[in-house]
Amino acid sequence: MNRELFGVFGDREAFDRFRDDDEFDVVLTGSRLTVGIRDPDLGTTGWTDAHGDDAGCCVVWGESYVPDRESNAARWLLERYERDGTTALSTLNGSYLAVLDHEATDEAFVATDPVRSRGCFYTDDPGVRVFGTDAAAVAETVADPTPDRDGVLEFLHLGVALGEKTAIEELRRLPMDGRLTPTAVESLDRFVYRPREDHDHDHDHDHDYVGDLADRLERALERRSKLPGRKGVLLSAGYDSRIILSQVPDLERSYTVGAPDAQEVIGASRLADQYGTAHTAFPPDERYLRPDESKVRYSQGIKESLHIHHAGYADEIDVETMYHGLLCDTFFRGHFTARETVDIAGKPVPLGRLDPDPDPVDTLLEKFGYSREASRELAERTGLDVDPETFVRHAIDDEFASNRSRADGVQNALTCCGIANQPSIPFHDHLSDQFVTSFLATDRELIDWHLRTPPAHRTTETFLRACERLDDDILRHRPPDRPHDTELFNEIEGFVRRKTPFLSSFEPPWPDRETLFERHDFDRRLLGDLEHVHELPARHKLRIVDLRRWFDRWGGPKSRLIPLLRPANPTLA
Repeated sequence: MNRELFGVFGDREAFDRFRDDDEFDVVLTGSRLTVGIRDPDLGTTGWTDAHGDDAGCCVVWGESYVPDRESNAARWLLERYERDGTTALSTLNGSYLAVLDHEATDEAFVATDPVRSRGCFYTDDPGVRVFGTDAAAVAETVADPTPDRDGVLEFLHLGVALGEKTAIEELRRLPMDGRLTPTAVESLDRFVYRPREDHDHDHDHDHDYVGDLADRLERALERRSKLPGRKGVLLSAGYDSRIILSQVPDLERSYTVGAPDAQEVIGASRLADQYGTAHTAFPPDERYLRPDESKVRYSQGIKESLHIHHAGYADEIDVETMYHGLLCDTFFRGHFTARETVDIAGKPVPLGRLDPDPDPVDTLLEKFGYSREASRELAERTGLDVDPETFVRHAIDDEFASNRSRADGVQNALTCCGIANQPSIPFHDHLSDQFVTSFLATDRELIDWHLRTPPAHRTTETFLRACERLDDDILRHRPPDRPHDTELFNEIEGFVRRKTPFLSSFEPPWPDRETLFERHDFDRRLLGDLEHVHELPARHKLRIVDLRRWFDRWGGPKSRLIPLLRPANPTLA
């Protein structure tokens, strides 16, 4: 990786047991921890900072913004922590990890941002607590690693290992809104739902959720407009990235993966033309799917590399700073909210009303894209002989329960569980290893809007009206599969197009995986020794490849993983 944070809760001698100084740009040592960082953009405005003095040492890793016009976020946090304690972490803004060893308070810890948009992995196996941003690098310190039964099964069936699990038993990751100390893992209270209607009954009906979101979006984008160098955006024809295109004034380039004649590419190109930005469409060749080193390392062995759509084309992206709209649908448009539906030709279509009594497990399985048929076939064809339906339902139920205390009701608990287990985060991990990368949805003010806004108001309509407050021409070009204002009408038109001769159907936004898998002979090239899985869907086969190659990357317990993928093997039972 181009950027890495690695440390130990111990002195410099303990750190040197595992890593060499010359692997890092800076190594800081405090009384209770030692941490090294490698980042070619260290010290760039809005990006990774490090600071050490008599008060201790601190690293703020990733994208960060602080008040008081302080130029170094790490120095700001070290100074502010003595006065404000963990409240200082609530003020720190962005997509980051914070590492702090503070002399006066006698504290040392690693803290995530409120939504864990950057992972931190740790193990106690070497006899000292080791932590870092690269799961493989931390796993290398484990003497005799063992595949984690539940982590492996969750990854293969759901595309994500839930909670704090990883692919090996001895390696864990920090929870959402958590911090790691020398002896404990603690939960913070920065991400707790406090809907406005619960506290401001007299004013709730008068609150302008649209205007409030518009104001916060404007400030969040202004903060991120100051990032340096040539700027680009990963652009879809949908809703979420166009507000960035509209509001960041000096964006020079935009990029989309897709064929030149694809509806998604044509739509993105029109948006780029509207805002005077150069547009590049990368053809969906084998680079789009191929899970090579440029993708698998960022999956961390727990999330699908499939989501890193752009990875194979990174060398052709000519910018220093990159923007994206990841998770805007989750934070502002209610992606995980359960809504009442009506059946149209066998497909449930949301009516726009909240489901008054959702089943959490059923809702989350649908949102995570669980396929009963594919998982059943995977279990039958491999040594993963655990009933997948029983297993995933139990796993989701446990994970929902573990996040329940952060939410006031079931609807917010669903969203909280979804945010805590986003399988798409490798998309951001890869981008931020290649470029200075802005993550709009993690802005502190926008997270606060999400936590204070009732689920009924966190909708696509609210988001679009807020965007129109900033740019009344932002919907000049609608997404190709959403020509109408209401989801119901869009679904009806989609159905009519599918069933009517001579009418073209709406195209999916991403290239077809099955076609590309077959076209580039990936069964033979990637899974030549596992012919019994060749009939599985491409997505599940890619998960198998991800897992095997992640273990290969650091010489992990491959000998114990391969039997799990063989047919009729009871190893994981």
